[in-house]
Amino acid sequence: MACHNPRCLGNYDFDKIAFFARKRFIEGCQTVMLLDQAQSQREKEEIALVSMLDIADDQVYDLQLSCRHDERCKVTTCRSKLKKMIAAELAVH
Repeated sequence: MACHNPRCLGNYDFDKIAFFARKRFIEGCQTVMLLDQAQSQREKEEIALVSMLDIADDQVYDLQLSCRHDERCKVTTCRSKLKKMIAAELAVH
């Protein structure tokens, strides 16, 4: 499922991000290991989105993004979507 936020230049595939979220939070793979195994810059960005789920909500709101999408897309939008996807996945297990 692609991001449907028309302001998101990344147009990240949330099914792919959910794959990394499962690896990180369900299978217990460390973020560094996932980054080492990433096969592209895009995968590294997707893993970075997942890794930010370890950060408390109030700290995320204070973050100043410095990525190529920061003027048009907010990290909180992706974060909320990922949290819902992980909760749904955990409910199945």
